[in-house]
Amino acid sequence: MPTHNLVPARRRLFGHGIRLAAVAVIAFSPVLQVLAAAPAPAELRAQLDTLLANAVPADGPGAVMLVARGDTVLYRSARGMASIELGVPLSPDQVLRIGSVTKQFSAAALLQLVDQGLAKLDDPLSKYLPSYPGADGITLQQLLNHTSGVKSFTSLPRYMGNPIRRDLSTAEMIAEFSGQPVDFAPGASWAYNNSGYVLVGAVIEAITKKTWHAQVAAMLQPLGLGRTQYDDPDRVISGMVSGYSSGAAGVERAGLVSMTQPHAAGALVSTVDELWRWNLALHRGRVLKPATYLRMVTPEGAPAQKAAYGDGIYAETLRGQPMLQHGGGIHGFKSVLIWLPAEQLSVVVLHNSDSSALNVGNLGRRVAAIALGQPFPDGPKLDLPVSELEKLQGVWRAAGSSAAADDRLLRVKDGALYAQRGEGRPLKLRPIAGGLFLFENALHRLETAPGSETLRYFEGGEGDGETWRRVGPLPP
Repeated sequence: MPTHNLVPARRRLFGHGIRLAAVAVIAFSPVLQVLAAAPAPAELRAQLDTLLANAVPADGPGAVMLVARGDTVLYRSARGMASIELGVPLSPDQVLRIGSVTKQFSAAALLQLVDQGLAKLDDPLSKYLPSYPGADGITLQQLLNHTSGVKSFTSLPRYMGNPIRRDLSTAEMIAEFSGQPVDFAPGASWAYNNSGYVLVGAVIEAITKKTWHAQVAAMLQPLGLGRTQYDDPDRVISGMVSGYSSGAAGVERAGLVSMTQPHAAGALVSTVDELWRWNLALHRGRVLKPATYLRMVTPEGAPAQKAAYGDGIYAETLRGQPMLQHGGGIHGFKSVLIWLPAEQLSVVVLHNSDSSALNVGNLGRRVAAIALGQPFPDGPKLDLPVSELEKLQGVWRAAGSSAAADDRLLRVKDGALYAQRGEGRPLKLRPIAGGLFLFENALHRLETAPGSETLRYFEGGEGDGETWRRVGPLPP
């Protein structure tokens, strides 16, 4: 995704978990003024059936969704294919790669070792990996919350082609990025970092003298979560789903990746049921001591606070409620795991395609909002005349901003309205009732008022919104 789009983007293979700003809702139009009660079970199932059917074709890569309030499952369903080649439909009990949701498990495994007195979060990396360059200045906490500055191997030029297919040991994997220049001094900034979690795995191995995933398995065994496991290519995993991508010919087999490389950053597989049960165990105190858990879910230090990132988990809000979540993206698969503490609400979505056609993070948020009784605006597309769309063309700027680099261009092309920030990719807008325009494959929206020279932009569909004022016509 371009870095000059309407919403900042971060490179997150093995975990894209797209962050959306989310604070108390004050809508520009009356569409969100009334907060509804949570829907009745039959109504919830009907709404989610419709949402899933609209999001996932029946004959293509599929998705599994689970919604639970506490110990009670409210919705559990699948749509699409587990194997297109064999004509096998996807079912809710099947196993899929979870990408960077793995980070939550790896972080918890290291934090358990902290609880056992075998490590401290302010320990320097050099205590465990003395030969790693600059290890004296990097702490375990900085590895866990992406503030270490270590170069993420997934951002190296051409690395995600053939190099990612090689089987490497932990030491060989670390050698792939240890000689790279750092992105910033440890603790000075925040950048999503898969290399940092390879190092987390290496620290676990240095302490326990066994593989990082064996330690994760030991953590999960008392919880009865045996299907959440390392994606070992030499083992037959019962119920494992095929992964897909998209290309010029349509649906394609996913690209090859050796799971030795995503390592503790993204190499686990699981099911929606086990991820739900992991939510209950982690957030109800069965995994970590209370103080350690609180530290895990609380972003520490200004950079991590700005990114809303704790230790392997984002701490955000949805519809005004606290939300803990993480997403994942890896060859052939995408995932999101959400927990709303106030409601004890779990939402899990797993998808066996890495195509951009379905934004799993947004789908998970839509599901959670429906379960809360506060759905995001949606509806059928209105066929507005081009003449009406052209009235919105021009250069728009956020109120109070003087930076031309932040200007948004609204332009009509091929009968549709597009929004573009700077040199970023134009994003198509879909008009619906009430003067609303929804961003394609996103939760952002624009709200218009007839005859007004202002618009209201809601990033992630949340918050007070941002007023845009027209500052000029479209440039040539």
